[in-house]
Amino acid sequence: MKKSDLKVIVGGLSAPSPVQDRRFLSAFVTNTRLMGVVGLYINWELETRDGFTSMHQYYYYDAEEYGFETYKSIYGNNVTELAIVEQTLIGGLGGSKIDLLEEEACLLVQLFAEANRTFSLDLPGKKEEYDFILKMDLDNREALTQVVMDKMCGPLESGYQVINYFLMRCFARDFTAAEYLSAGGFNLDLFPEYVPSTLCKNSIKKLHHGVGNRFSCESLVEENGKYDLLFTEVEIADLQIQDYKRTATLSISPQEAGMLLARPEFVTLYEIVFDPVNFDDLVAEATERAMVTLHPNGKLYLAFNKNNDHVHKREYRLNDDVYGIYYVSDYGQMIVASYSRQGIRSIEESLKKSSLNHYLLETNRFEFKEPVLYEFVNSDFDDFEDFVDVIRED
Repeated sequence: MKKSDLKVIVGGLSAPSPVQDRRFLSAFVTNTRLMGVVGLYINWELETRDGFTSMHQYYYYDAEEYGFETYKSIYGNNVTELAIVEQTLIGGLGGSKIDLLEEEACLLVQLFAEANRTFSLDLPGKKEEYDFILKMDLDNREALTQVVMDKMCGPLESGYQVINYFLMRCFARDFTAAEYLSAGGFNLDLFPEYVPSTLCKNSIKKLHHGVGNRFSCESLVEENGKYDLLFTEVEIADLQIQDYKRTATLSISPQEAGMLLARPEFVTLYEIVFDPVNFDDLVAEATERAMVTLHPNGKLYLAFNKNNDHVHKREYRLNDDVYGIYYVSDYGQMIVASYSRQGIRSIEESLKKSSLNHYLLETNRFEFKEPVLYEFVNSDFDDFEDFVDVIRED
């Protein structure tokens, strides 16, 4: 998952009177650093002249482009507000929450801020709320940095996973994380002429010549609508990259990239037979781990898998972390989609078991050779079946 366009608006208690003392309660970080983004949470107990209260801090860090880009805080312990912020910031990252000690959590905040200074980025949110962390004097930073990196990056379990992560980080020019995966002794920046790029697809093939576990990789990368195929060879042992070589590059058109990324899309169409006042709440309950984006004619819910197991595949695809897509139009239709037949059946069954079942009537099913739902969302059509009739004629 990349930078979200969402804006979180929550209530909660206002900032308390001046803090007299604070006590660390708990913290966690997502182990998603190798995907390029992490979420950090710290919980403090504050003592003020008015008594005690809790402060919950959420930090979102993007190692590729935006740096330490989001900071949110909540005072008090409103469970609903905490769930909204956590779901919005880290719900789509696909990782696990790894517990941190106080000094580990505070070091991460300092590292996030240092990255922003390096890239001339402003610090986000209410800096005065975490400025006390930035001023902390932490001992043995080098060893502590290794500890937090291990927590953010683990676990490493397969050769395909390591190769996909390594190339992902190299093409993003995130060499700190790429170095974490390498045995060292070789150049990581084999494509200096390329700007930081997103790895859309990576195909790994075992090379039978030579000694050791060598693989050739065909990587489709994208940046600002420009696509390239980058060809490399890697050698891996003990879940570490031992060698890395560039073999070729090829610029391709968006149409050619579309062909390489083409895959079927399975769609089920529902009519909303009755629209209750709390319909949005019911959709949110049925689309756990979903990120919501607003469109001119409706809302799109992008639901992510609970993990990032797609990086273990011989053929990695960026959007394989998507479990399902739900689009609720302003014209009384709900359209759900998945990239597999098993996935769409799972979504249908989960909707039958949800509270939404009382308000939905399944009217049609479709199988397309390539994804079309996003085209409909961005079109001027009100009715999905009318849209399908037109693209069939085309």
